[in-house]
Amino acid sequence: MSDDKNKIRGYGEGKTNTVISVDDVVEKSSQIKAKVSDSELLKLSNQSKFLEIKNLVAGYGKMEILHNFNLTCGEGQSLCLIGPNGAGKSTVLHSIYGFTNIFSGEITINNSNVTKLSPAEKLKNSGVAYILQDNSVFPDMTVEENLLMGGFIKDNIEESRDSANAVLKKYTRLGERRNQKAKVLSGGERRLLEISRALIMNPDILLVDEPSIGLEPKYIDMVFEILGDLQKNEKKTILLVEQNAKKGLEFADIGYVLVSGETAIAGKGDELLKNEEVGRLFLGG
Repeated sequence: MSDDKNKIRGYGEGKTNTVISVDDVVEKSSQIKAKVSDSELLKLSNQSKFLEIKNLVAGYGKMEILHNFNLTCGEGQSLCLIGPNGAGKSTVLHSIYGFTNIFSGEITINNSNVTKLSPAEKLKNSGVAYILQDNSVFPDMTVEENLLMGGFIKDNIEESRDSANAVLKKYTRLGERRNQKAKVLSGGERRLLEISRALIMNPDILLVDEPSIGLEPKYIDMVFEILGDLQKNEKKTILLVEQNAKKGLEFADIGYVLVSGETAIAGKGDELLKNEEVGRLFLGG
């Protein structure tokens, strides 16, 4: 494959002379990897260990993706994971929620060890909700029915209905379409529905995988406005993976750059936006 074809697969936005191949990103990212201390991570979380991952080794089947991975996030903070493809970003979210094999290490939420809990237990008892990467709505069900599916493990269906009504009142765009099939929604409206469905269980932590993927710019802005409102006004703790690194770091309080299952760089979101290496590799500059 020629170099020109490789460059089509690259990162960056706008300027073709700033786009580099994915392979180059991986190689150059490895060169900037440095040991990030626990004290640095704790400082970024404002000395709060609301969500903490310690020395996590996890993956799929027998394959290890995360290698002694550490993360600390304070209550009500937002943290964005960026990095090259295959770095383990989504695996972090999967591990928190219970979708991976965990070989060693632990995950705690508010000082409670949740490492071995099932996804359903984490959703119901630990306040963790996972928003899938894309196309997770039920197209032939109505908007309201999709929302009610978010409360499928509630003991009382009326609680789910009350939560759904509150969501439909808050997001009038969905309220106006409550009895319409989800398949008629735009891409942005579907993403709003996916986020809203996760709110039915009133989670404390939202795990958001690629919220901007496949969306037009106006809907990307809408989605991040919604996430910002949930963090600021409803005090949700938000962990997200975002391929649009610039947008993710603009939004997040904290940013981690992952390389080969480890944290290469960690810092405040706005500081990473100014980091030359991060900019060159992930921001198209």
